Amino acid sequence: MKAFTATVAIVAAGTFTVATNILPAHGSPVLDEPGDQPGLIAELFPDDAPPTPTPPAVPTGDLQAGPTYAPACSGTTISPGQDAAKLVEDAPNGTTFCFGAGLHRIGETIRPKPNQVLASDRGAVLTGSIRLTKWSATNGDWVTTGVLPPPYGQTGQCEDNVANICYLREQVFLDGKHLTRVAHRDKVAPGTFYADYTANAVYLGDNPAGRAVEMSKTQQAIQSSANNVTVRGLTIEHFATAPQGGAIQLGLGWKVFANDIRWNHAVGAMLVNADGAVLEKNLIHHNGQLGVGQYSTLNGTIAANEVSHNNTDGFWIADWESGGIKTTWSNGGWVTGNLIKANRGVGLWSDAYDDGRTFNANQIVDNAADGIRYEIGRNGTIADNVITGNGLGTGRGSGTSLWDGGGINVNTSSNVQVRDNVVADNVNGISIQSRTRGSGPWGLNVLRDVVVSGNQVTMKGGTTATGMVQNSGAVIPVGEVTLKGNSYILDSLTAERFQKTGEWYTATEWRQAGQDTGSTFTTRRSTG
Repeated sequence: MKAFTATVAIVAAGTFTVATNILPAHGSPVLDEPGDQPGLIAELFPDDAPPTPTPPAVPTGDLQAGPTYAPACSGTTISPGQDAAKLVEDAPNGTTFCFGAGLHRIGETIRPKPNQVLASDRGAVLTGSIRLTKWSATNGDWVTTGVLPPPYGQTGQCEDNVANICYLREQVFLDGKHLTRVAHRDKVAPGTFYADYTANAVYLGDNPAGRAVEMSKTQQAIQSSANNVTVRGLTIEHFATAPQGGAIQLGLGWKVFANDIRWNHAVGAMLVNADGAVLEKNLIHHNGQLGVGQYSTLNGTIAANEVSHNNTDGFWIADWESGGIKTTWSNGGWVTGNLIKANRGVGLWSDAYDDGRTFNANQIVDNAADGIRYEIGRNGTIADNVITGNGLGTGRGSGTSLWDGGGINVNTSSNVQVRDNVVADNVNGISIQSRTRGSGPWGLNVLRDVVVSGNQVTMKGGTTATGMVQNSGAVIPVGEVTLKGNSYILDSLTAERFQKTGEWYTATEWRQAGQDTGSTFTTRRSTG
């Protein structure tokens, strides 16, 4: 049998490499017979099958992001200990402020004016925390009083929907380590804290003697209605943000570049009515709910950021906006070239009336829920992404069916192009869902005109599948979902890795059912 060389993408542990493998030439399928040579490929190719798609250019895990990449700052100096909010308020439009090296305690939200620049090239850290220093021993624990705000109402959805404490905004750090909040006084142990808002008392499970204990206090670091603000080179941490609120909130024409945004209670960076704003080359990690949020924004750009390890404070992983990046009610713009990894939730989520959004050239790896979820939107493009190891988390609402999502999940959306992505070893490959979702600004929310083409999809274990599901009130009309020209790498050509509205199919049966015309189905055997 004549052989040819094909390129296969292999993505693991946050890296991207290209390997060359020998595949048999196009022809009749070579099935999984005992006598097949190890290392070869069982294949099902149509006569006009395209070659395996070339992997897209995506981040490699070594993004040039964070304060190291901020340019030099020349302007009005703000030193630690000065009132940054007052200095910014008193300065004219267009002033550049250079934060000096060290820790800047921000007791009041900084509200920049139009065209102002807040920057540092010296490692400035803006913190919303206060020191907790007056401790008393009590029944094996330690307590301090008088530091909490009055009790406030619950918002958001928690993974633990019995204790329901994720919405509580104050975080506590011991020698810089984030402590876990517990729901009751008797649960306090080393590594944890309990906040009693009625008694205005904080209990600690570790002896604080000789150690630094800090509690987040200020709600936001930077937010204003001014246009064309620039923020660069700063570390922004320990802000007691309310659920769905950002430690930094971008506005119209803002550019937020090369910052480290970390350990804030809710969202790291939030774009709100931020037309034309750019969030670029930031490290956005270990925030309590979500790395990046976007709402009601035209042509915003979220590019070349590393968004990782967000949802540290227990928000609902499967179905409330926790995890990496979520955008809603926005038109146009791009989420491109980001590394989105190890978030406890959806990696990249478009939800509720996004229109004309493009998600391309991202690397999305090891997020607990879907890699990409495109939900109740239209005119979307999901292209040239590498999406691996997503949807394998556990917890409330997690599962393995196509209803539970996959590497890519298109849910009740219209005119969506899913093309030229590498989708490997996720809970499912590509899940197309049609649900009863009511009506919105465009009328009845329906699944229509979804085209899945040119993708390389690896499915090799468990119940992993690609296909379509629908509920009884949202039947998918014939011809509204098209799969074509894709390349599937399977554990076996006889495995049922495809599904349509409750029926399971092998590769051959899937083709016979009229699905995936012009697509290829292969399996690479183990060499050992």
